Amino acid sequence: MKTNVQLSLEILEMLSSKQFDALRELLQELQPYDISVIYTEIPELIRPSFLSMLDAVQLTEMIQELGKSDQYTVFRLLGPEKTAEIMDKMDNDDLVHFLDELSEEEKNRFLSTMHIDESSIVRVLMDYPAETAGRIMNNRYVWIPQHYSVSEAVEKIRVFAEISGSISYLYVIDGDKKLIGVVSYRDLILANPGDKVSEIMFTRVIYANVSMDQEEVAQIIRNYDFLAVPVVDHNHVLRGIITVDDIIDIVIQEADEDIQKLSGGGKDIDFDTTPIVAASRRLPWLVLLLLIGLVSGTIISRFEETLDRIVALAFFMPMIAGMTGNTGTQSLAVVVRGLISRNLDAPTVIRLLRRELLVGLIIGAVCGLLVTLIAYLWQGNVYLGLVVGLSLIVTLVIGTMAGTVIPLILYRLKVDPAIASGPLITTLNDVLSLFIYFGIATMFISYL
Repeated sequence: MKTNVQLSLEILEMLSSKQFDALRELLQELQPYDISVIYTEIPELIRPSFLSMLDAVQLTEMIQELGKSDQYTVFRLLGPEKTAEIMDKMDNDDLVHFLDELSEEEKNRFLSTMHIDESSIVRVLMDYPAETAGRIMNNRYVWIPQHYSVSEAVEKIRVFAEISGSISYLYVIDGDKKLIGVVSYRDLILANPGDKVSEIMFTRVIYANVSMDQEEVAQIIRNYDFLAVPVVDHNHVLRGIITVDDIIDIVIQEADEDIQKLSGGGKDIDFDTTPIVAASRRLPWLVLLLLIGLVSGTIISRFEETLDRIVALAFFMPMIAGMTGNTGTQSLAVVVRGLISRNLDAPTVIRLLRRELLVGLIIGAVCGLLVTLIAYLWQGNVYLGLVVGLSLIVTLVIGTMAGTVIPLILYRLKVDPAIASGPLITTLNDVLSLFIYFGIATMFISYL
């Protein structure tokens, strides 16, 4: 199979030699993603000619695979008339995603060129809050009234198959357009043509509400292995569907945001973010952590006499603080990941706390005994080994529990637990570990 680089070179050769029929035949065999990659790899001067080789369907599917900046460039190259045609064919949720970051003037300019029915739907979607089911749903689905026969339902699928985002399920509505059932395409194939849809449909429909958070919708599709889920409003009227490919995009987006928060890097920083903007989004976290970190210096100064008498204590300070922060960050990652895929209830929380406490004790005991042996062999002082080992055991247990409890508390307070970022947990554990370390050392100062 040829790589996209090889295909790009072949396409450039076909364009230069004006082998347009062969090029169109080749493009018909490619997936929309491959076409989008080829578009971004070919020289900018060649892109208008390349776009002219694609039909409306190919253009629509390719544009939906591109990033926002590339989409904007393609629309500019296509011109207003062709852009309006493509936007009318695009999935509504993809179009909303493109329009989100444009100015009001640009939004209205794009929407004004579209067919009035399509632009009205997009405007409705854009009125829903960000990251809700209503904002990411689309109207590319097949619905049928309950009085339809199987043959009538199959015929409607034939008519709307090309514009539907999913034909795996048909959604059954009543006279008020309320969702009352669902029929799979498989059930239609196996049923008799004369059977009524109301006789074979499932009335227990799993659905999302327009105000539901997009992460909850992702959880529904994950739990039930659906290819799509219907979306209803507060009156149970069917408003759209969300397909699994949209959910994959959401999962990646949410994972990216959690990684950014866990690292304290802030939200919405990517390869294209300017240095000034990236720095301004990182600085609040770093300034906060800087102020908290000053507490560590205060603790050390309060135990200056202890440190002066036993200089060897300074050797183990980075290890004590670093290990505590590491265990806290590990527990934080486990909890944040678990909260995405598990429902939080009292028994689950209790099991998690017990498990992490035991993990902290095991890790603390093993690492504590190891460092006790190292300290004793180095200094020949069993009490120094005892101080360092006991300090490490206590701080590792506390660090593990802090990394577990803090995100759980934030989750209970309806705050994104990823805000309990790695740097924050690490800094807090640094302060606690140094306080415990020097506190225990002071208790044994007469033996050191």
